[in-house]
Amino acid sequence: MDPLTHFLDGPRAARAFALSMQMTAPWGITVRDNAALTVLAVTSGQAVVDGALLTEGDVALIRGPEQYEVTDTAASTPTIDIGPGQQCTTVDGHDLREDFRHGVRRWGNAEDGETTLLVGTYARRDEAGGLVARALPRLAVVPREQADHTLVDLLVREISQDNPAAQVVIDRLLDVLVITTIRRWIESSERSTAPTWLTTTDPMVIDALELLHAAPEAPWTVESLARRVNTSRASLAARFRTSVGEPPMAYLTRWRFTLASDLLQTPDTTVAHVARSVGYNNAFSFSTAFKRHLGITPSEFRHHRPLLSNGISEPNMHPTRSAFIPID
Repeated sequence: MDPLTHFLDGPRAARAFALSMQMTAPWGITVRDNAALTVLAVTSGQAVVDGALLTEGDVALIRGPEQYEVTDTAASTPTIDIGPGQQCTTVDGHDLREDFRHGVRRWGNAEDGETTLLVGTYARRDEAGGLVARALPRLAVVPREQADHTLVDLLVREISQDNPAAQVVIDRLLDVLVITTIRRWIESSERSTAPTWLTTTDPMVIDALELLHAAPEAPWTVESLARRVNTSRASLAARFRTSVGEPPMAYLTRWRFTLASDLLQTPDTTVAHVARSVGYNNAFSFSTAFKRHLGITPSEFRHHRPLLSNGISEPNMHPTRSAFIPID
């Protein structure tokens, strides 16, 4: 299994918030809904997201939970506020939900504005996939020429109708659109900002990554990994560091705790099960290592999960170590 497959095996929308937004200039919105991930596609007109201009056909992924601004031009000042639970008001608190509602999943300051945006959100980080939520940049834009317009059109059509099981279809289409957009972003001119472990072309390193990802619980050493990819320990270590940016075992440690962090966000998964899944014989040794690397215990991490999904800052991690996935 290639590294990108592991990265993308995450988005699982569950009753995702999705709508078609119709706007006529001038307009500006501050979004502080605390969503883990937002998909925004410009289907007509243009929009500026935190200073980046998006034109018709562009698709963007916005990593939360920090607030961001969407406006018609860079010079526009937001007058609309979207808060937690998709509560929509003016900046002085007037409720706009009914004023801006124009039918099934259609919303905006005009029924037929010159700018139309498709918006879909993953409310919680575990829905978006922890790897996605942590490894993407704040804003990833795929230009019109590389975006998947077929998926966007299908999602727009489903959003505009009230068919049976529409929410299930919207959730699955949104997942596929996110995955496709990430793939196109990695392939695009923005490739240089993607994590090197996703974009490496060294076949030996790809084989090594596949082995580590497929069996993170195995008692790997550099020697055993080198044997599996038919090379010497020194050659693997050198090529792995060049491609990934760190030694194989350092990467494996990070990967294990990234997976563990995701598993801990599932309420019915025990710490002991998580420990075994990432290569620890018992919950005690896993908890000790988890705290050493992340600065808090697994139980404390799990306790903070509701705060993370509601946009409150993550707990303080160890200041000299990356808490999650290795990114450039």
